[in-house]
Amino acid sequence: MTSTAPSTATTAPRYTHTAMLLHWVLGLALVGLFAVGLYMTSLPFSPQRLKLYNWHKWAGVTLLALSALRLVWRLVHRPPALPAKVQQAMPGWQKLAHHATHYLLYALFFAVPLIGWAYSSAAGFPIVFLGVWQLPDLVPVSESLAEAIKPWHQVTAYALAGMVVLHIAAALKHHFIDRDGLLARMLP
Repeated sequence: MTSTAPSTATTAPRYTHTAMLLHWVLGLALVGLFAVGLYMTSLPFSPQRLKLYNWHKWAGVTLLALSALRLVWRLVHRPPALPAKVQQAMPGWQKLAHHATHYLLYALFFAVPLIGWAYSSAAGFPIVFLGVWQLPDLVPVSESLAEAIKPWHQVTAYALAGMVVLHIAAALKHHFIDRDGLLARMLP
């Protein structure tokens, strides 16, 4: 008699459903928020631009909260280890890149919105989340501080976008070239 269920010896451990949900929601939201950020900065001063800036701030605060939730979830629910077969086949530089990319992504999940929040505070434009709750300013209003902070929001946003592209490229490489099943661990 043969069994049709996959054996646990050949099935790679998967992420939890909550981890998958947070991963995909945060990933898609980051791509959308980056696209809106690029678009809104190219617009002339108008009510539409102001509306998009407010939406961008709300989305940034939401992403900050989701990032905190995701980090807490990851600390409480350790991610599955790389399968032994993948670890053996992966060169040392790829293991280092794998871990470094994840650490940098998490750092940037927090740095980008916090720097944006600090810039908004320094520029004298408070964040009123959903037009209802005014968030506290992170720094005092200061034109010179705002000018110093502004480029850092852009630099970290581009760094985050680059890390997201690198993460996607690595996942696709593992799926289509290595065919090692790593991507399937994060698919619902």
